[in-house]
Amino acid sequence: MAEAFERRAAQLEIRARGRRLEGHVALFNVEARIGPVTEIIRAGAFAKALADGRDILGLVDHDMGQLLARTRSKTLRLAEDSKGLAFDLDVPDTTAGRDVLALAERGDVGGASFGFMPRPAGETWDARRRTLIDVDLREISVVLAFPAYEGTTVAARSANGMRLSLTRRRIAIAEAGR
Repeated sequence: MAEAFERRAAQLEIRARGRRLEGHVALFNVEARIGPVTEIIRAGAFAKALADGRDILGLVDHDMGQLLARTRSKTLRLAEDSKGLAFDLDVPDTTAGRDVLALAERGDVGGASFGFMPRPAGETWDARRRTLIDVDLREISVVLAFPAYEGTTVAARSANGMRLSLTRRRIAIAEAGR
């Protein structure tokens, strides 16, 4: 049986700097309600995925037809820091890129998301509490509407550094195969 590809979204801090977006796509040690389950991502959960050289995509709303960047071309840079999984993305001069950048500068982007599969022994369960400790990261996405993982913020910064606050939203999960 094939493992299910999972997606998680988060309200987070996204800044637009010129033609770049940056922020955090996942936060460590922040509880998220995923239906009846509480989920937490531990520091180091993305370390193997970032080290293995796999090409990770930067998308809009998990849509493979709306590619923004990728690690192979170095237009998407990912790193774990003390807060979570940080990203820095060069926005392309495409329809999708211009749209995302315009929405981020206005403060209309909902957050960010990531698509993953837990690696063998990469998750633990305690009743209805799931802890992700090692995941196979496949893609990150700029989410235009309803992201998950409460407790994070979304902000856009124009080239002159002006900061705009975005609306906080509750958890929503994009189902695999949508």
